[in-house]
Amino acid sequence: MPPSTTVALLSFEDYVAYDDGTENRYELVDGALVEMTPPTFRHMLMAKFIEQCLDAEIARLDLGWFCFREAGVRTGVRKSRLTDVYVLTPDQVSGLINRSAIAQTPPLLAVEVVSPDSVTRDYRYKRTEYAALEIPEYWIVDPLESKVTVLVFNEGLYDETVFMADQSLVSPTFPELSLTVEEILAAGNLP
Repeated sequence: MPPSTTVALLSFEDYVAYDDGTENRYELVDGALVEMTPPTFRHMLMAKFIEQCLDAEIARLDLGWFCFREAGVRTGVRKSRLTDVYVLTPDQVSGLINRSAIAQTPPLLAVEVVSPDSVTRDYRYKRTEYAALEIPEYWIVDPLESKVTVLVFNEGLYDETVFMADQSLVSPTFPELSLTVEEILAAGNLP
């Protein structure tokens, strides 16, 4: 009989304190560290563009909210995900100001930009975890399929609307936002 090896599961607190001395980024999935591959520049350009658009809308409406890129959100007892972009209220940030940038309560909006290695994670696992957390709005920006899926939390599940091409996104969180799929996807290209 081969010897068995036991892998210790990390608690959320262990995850927050974890430092392997590298620049590697990890998500916590059922107590295990899962290394995230660095995003492409196209991915980062689209995420930055979305963050800038949301920041501008927040400022225009004088909402006082904060928009962050590449920050975490706790999605369970032994789970924490890294989002591409999310929006938090001042109350959500104030209690964590000197702690790791991991939201402990549901962001108002979470955005993920799909990469070839994140299709299942973004469409299935994060969708399920974000719904369980009751994140009111979740965007899946998919440059592979040239579409943006806007998911709106409703009675325990997400209602989804898919936008393509020159369609303007419809966002309950930002009802006056004027942003098309083409504009988001074009942000991933160099001028």
